[in-house]
Amino acid sequence: MKRITIVTEDSRRYPMGLTVMGERIHMSAVWPGERCALVLFEHGKEEPWQTVPMDPRKRRGDVWSLTAEITGVRLSDLEYCLELDGVRRPDPCGRHFMGRDRWGDPANLQGGLRCPLAEEPFAWEDDMAPGIPYEDCVFYRLHVRGFTRHPSSKVKDRGTFQAVAEKIPYLKDLGVTTVELVLPSEFQEVMSRPARNTAPPEAAMAAGDPAGKEVGREATGKLNYWGYGESSGYAPKASYSAGRKKHPAGELKELVKQLHRAGLELVTELYFTGEEPPAQVLDTVRFWVEEFHLDGVHLVGAFPAQLLAEDPYLSSAKLLAAGWEGTSGGRTRHLAECNDGYLEDMRRVLKGDEDQMNRLVFRSRRNPQGAAVLNYMASTNGFTMMDMVSYDRKHNEANGENNLDGTDANYSWNCGTEGPTKKKKVLELRRKQLRNAFLMLFLSQGTPLLLAGDEFGNSQSGNNNAYCQDNEISWLNWNLLRPNRDLYAFVRQCIAFRKAHPIFHMEKELMAADYLACGHPDLSYHGSNAWRPEFESYSRQMGMLYCGCYGKKPDGSDDDFFFVIYNMHWEPHTFALPNLPKGGRWYLLADTEQKGQEGYFRLPEEQELEDQKTYLAAERSMAVLAGRIEPEPESKKARRGSRPKEEKEQT
Repeated sequence: MKRITIVTEDSRRYPMGLTVMGERIHMSAVWPGERCALVLFEHGKEEPWQTVPMDPRKRRGDVWSLTAEITGVRLSDLEYCLELDGVRRPDPCGRHFMGRDRWGDPANLQGGLRCPLAEEPFAWEDDMAPGIPYEDCVFYRLHVRGFTRHPSSKVKDRGTFQAVAEKIPYLKDLGVTTVELVLPSEFQEVMSRPARNTAPPEAAMAAGDPAGKEVGREATGKLNYWGYGESSGYAPKASYSAGRKKHPAGELKELVKQLHRAGLELVTELYFTGEEPPAQVLDTVRFWVEEFHLDGVHLVGAFPAQLLAEDPYLSSAKLLAAGWEGTSGGRTRHLAECNDGYLEDMRRVLKGDEDQMNRLVFRSRRNPQGAAVLNYMASTNGFTMMDMVSYDRKHNEANGENNLDGTDANYSWNCGTEGPTKKKKVLELRRKQLRNAFLMLFLSQGTPLLLAGDEFGNSQSGNNNAYCQDNEISWLNWNLLRPNRDLYAFVRQCIAFRKAHPIFHMEKELMAADYLACGHPDLSYHGSNAWRPEFESYSRQMGMLYCGCYGKKPDGSDDDFFFVIYNMHWEPHTFALPNLPKGGRWYLLADTEQKGQEGYFRLPEEQELEDQKTYLAAERSMAVLAGRIEPEPESKKARRGSRPKEEKEQT
């Protein structure tokens, strides 16, 4: 016999939302009104099986609670919602919402949302977080649906968590360490407006939607592809699930487990409107980190920064935000700044704007001690890197807003022709500018972030605000890997080079000082003449000398010397090469002016420079030179050691 029995003696404290304990359940809900009840439905039935009022005498402030025992029916066959002052509403702390299984279905607008009473258990087994420090990370930002939705992705369940997992070998081969998901939480992607025949208030009340947000609305035909606008709750997005039974939480957990087994991390974006109480935001972030074994959270919108920064439960989780001004005290190195500052400055450097050498020095060196910094040349909002070198202006006509949406400050340059072209010189210049941009990014201190698809030339046809484009504008076209294989190879080599040389990813900011008294500062700046940097407004070239004595390899040995040449001028420039310690020789590792199908790094066979005094940098190019200090031959040491005392003194 099916029945539900209220348990009155339970006085323990539970987390918000529904907690399942065998045949018992506990419900905690926040409601400032007069009545609160739990409404139970049998799966597939419209009428409630039971409506169970919560005892106001057990109310603590605005928190209502109920413990009950259910017998005669499997919990997995039940769904629930809340009834607040007579109005049915979804549980804001629900872990999974029914009726959102199909992406973009206008039927999602109809009726209230229910949650399953019980989810399938998940076996984490021996899951362990990789725990990669920021200085060793390479982030890779992707949209769960857009990453594999295109048929060219050649995965089984396109646009899902499982499909991302199928691409783990690709991510490993590329060299990234940390995957960031754009808003994987549940949101209403079907954009709507009030219907012409809006349902009367009593109909909306009966359907559990007194505000008329769902009932009485009709689809506009546009989709909120990104998902911003609704506060992130506790549920992963149901339509990102591939299974027939649609268990998005289990599939997200499986993705995390597989990434961890491959030595990769997972960070997810969470969005807050600023209307949530600080305690709710904290509880939400804690839930995602603990429930899904996340390695971090990218916080977007408005949120209590200091509360999150100082929370001891989150002290080992990476927390990313646009800034952490005003936070103080406690351990903060788990925090990271993630904003468009690097993008804006380095794009201006790339295209050769005036008075940018100071910004180049600042951005390439910046690595603050209090919080890490993430650097990127492109992000979800704005031009992709390919569009950054292909368009002077945004082209958002497909959004239906007369091209008035999206920013006009793109800091881009089309290299001579707007949009697609067959002009060979323009195409070659674009590819060189991309090589420059990637080299800038991966040789900068701080933590690099790569937008998915940029490594093989993904384009959004000039759309810099593709929030509503669930189509080939936003989906990655994996077919581009073939014609852009050289670009992919270059990015892969940039990442490998960065990882191999600790001087380019230090734990703390380089000081531009000789604090080891080794004869060279850790970082120094040079112009056309060595040791004479040129910061005039018209200057567009800079040389940076890195001393490997400050960067220790895993075996304890010193890193090499490196001279990185930036020539963003439209004319070539000759750089005098700084002198190396005795026995040192300069070798060419990379030059973005040079062409080749398999990338532009000369690893492991570096080319020794014939001219050890100067290097000619082509217009709009970068070069990386390595200074190798050859050990003195033993025979020469022996000869020097065997000379008579008088000869040594004369010498």
